[in-house]
Amino acid sequence: MKKNLNICLVLGLLFVFSACKKNFLDLEPLDTLSTTNSLASTNELRMYMNQFYQNTFPGQPTGIGGVGIAFNDSGTDNMIFSSVNTRTSGLFALSNAPVIVEYNVIRNLNYFFENFKNAKGQAAENEKYLGEARFFRAYTYFNMLKRFGGVTWVNRVLPGEQELMEVPRDSRMLIVDSVLADLDKAVTLLPTANNSASMRLHKDVARAFKSRVALYEATWQKYHKAKNDPFFSKDISPEKIQNYFEQARDAASAVMSSGKWSLYTTGKPLEDYGNLFITTDLSTNPEVLLWKKYNANDNIAHSVSKYTSTGGADLGLTLSLVDDYLTRDGRPFVGAERADAQKVYAKELSPVLRDPRLGQTVALPAKPLKPAVVVPGYPPINQTGFNKSTTGYPLYKFLEYNNAAAVSDDFKSVAPAIAFRYAEVLLNYAEAVAELNGDPTAIANAINPLRARVGMPAIDFNREYNTDATYPFRNLSNVIQAVRRERRVELAAEGMRLDDIMRWAAAGELLIGKRQLGTLFVGSDMTSQNVAGGFYSASLLYYDTAPAGKSVNLYLNGNPGDAQRYIDPYKSVLPNGAGFNPQRDYLLPIQQRMIQLTAGQWVQNPGW
Repeated sequence: MKKNLNICLVLGLLFVFSACKKNFLDLEPLDTLSTTNSLASTNELRMYMNQFYQNTFPGQPTGIGGVGIAFNDSGTDNMIFSSVNTRTSGLFALSNAPVIVEYNVIRNLNYFFENFKNAKGQAAENEKYLGEARFFRAYTYFNMLKRFGGVTWVNRVLPGEQELMEVPRDSRMLIVDSVLADLDKAVTLLPTANNSASMRLHKDVARAFKSRVALYEATWQKYHKAKNDPFFSKDISPEKIQNYFEQARDAASAVMSSGKWSLYTTGKPLEDYGNLFITTDLSTNPEVLLWKKYNANDNIAHSVSKYTSTGGADLGLTLSLVDDYLTRDGRPFVGAERADAQKVYAKELSPVLRDPRLGQTVALPAKPLKPAVVVPGYPPINQTGFNKSTTGYPLYKFLEYNNAAAVSDDFKSVAPAIAFRYAEVLLNYAEAVAELNGDPTAIANAINPLRARVGMPAIDFNREYNTDATYPFRNLSNVIQAVRRERRVELAAEGMRLDDIMRWAAAGELLIGKRQLGTLFVGSDMTSQNVAGGFYSASLLYYDTAPAGKSVNLYLNGNPGDAQRYIDPYKSVLPNGAGFNPQRDYLLPIQQRMIQLTAGQWVQNPGW
């Protein structure tokens, strides 16, 4: 049963106050309008809802190593920085348990629900803002669910007596079902749209998000249950899991069947995918359902291109990701073909040999890097700071190579932040149908447009089935394996990989005991190249050990004398690989003060 409680006094303000001595719940919510009777008109409803657009959706990072779409795959098997990600490597400490600030947002939304009825004006106009509020509440709770599991569902503003805060956490299923119910209501209330020019929510954004939520929970429950770890709901039935898959499928299908959306393409398979992410105005782009626009002239910009235009940015995409792209004719990139290509740096990235999305995600030599400057023939692995590539596979996606200001200064990048795009809807549909053992033809029909955009052949589940002994998903069915690979490739560096690893309960296959590697060094032409900006000569670039007075600046896997050695950035800091604990690290810990202030009703997450 849902609890009509408000515990944001504890959750949202713990980091400010050491004790709850003042009834802050009697104060007006943050960002309340200044009128005496706020929310009294359609315009005030709109103004009030504007605050939730500012911080709800992920933006682009403003600095190197910062949080944002382009860098949010860091710490996964897709991307690494010089510094180790404490969560995915198993080094996260209980003392660093985050504050649950989302309850501040929930309180402001619940204030809206309780005062919405005061607004004058046309009901249809007013109700679309009620739909926005439903969406934002769903979005906020889903973020909490992903980080902490079951929390306490709060659906109205109540006084802040301490005893009202001494309540248990609700189950995952109650939170998920409440989120899905909010999204169903949002679909009925939000307006219909056939483009994203308004940059406001509409019905198909709510449907797209519903497909994301339902798919997340269906796979979370299925795969954690299969591993019998502490994270699935012990009382969940197979029918309930199937229902979540069906809801994901049906929500995605509703967007697909609307006929309003399609993949962006101009018939240029070597450019269209990459250009989508640096198009400054996506208002009429048929693929983009919701996005954030940047404008450097209005001091609303970020710094992604400033750092990635160095060819380094103190990050690198991983060998694991690069290996997952199929060959141009749709086969796994394995065996002698892979070994031969790696002998010459960047040959394995070439769109002649591989899926063209690879060369539009990783910096391919000779592609434009800055005005009048091209990507050099070899990556800056011998540099320092944000000029260095950690793996030898620099990120190219989101790089505004034709914007002189963006590549030369901070807070001048204007590559958009895409919150929802049609490609994800297709992938959500394909995965849900695959998990339901549905028609392979329907799955192929959803995926093939992604392939066609970049000139790849139609999907063939048997041809591209990777049974290599080192492939982490070799034991999955050929259909589910293909869908997961397509998702990884299409959404690379868009901040979704960690969620996928968590919901698939796949840390054992992808993280535990592993170090993410970079490009082949020993055994390739990189060891003897004399390139602009420095040398790759083995006598000048120190790795594994260094002469007295010198520093190691490049670690390699294997041992001296091995015929093939790959860049191994974490060899010295994670000698045994990532120590992710599968009995603990799928959820973050709850702050001990939260447990105390709820009189122990909020129990700690497993393993902490």
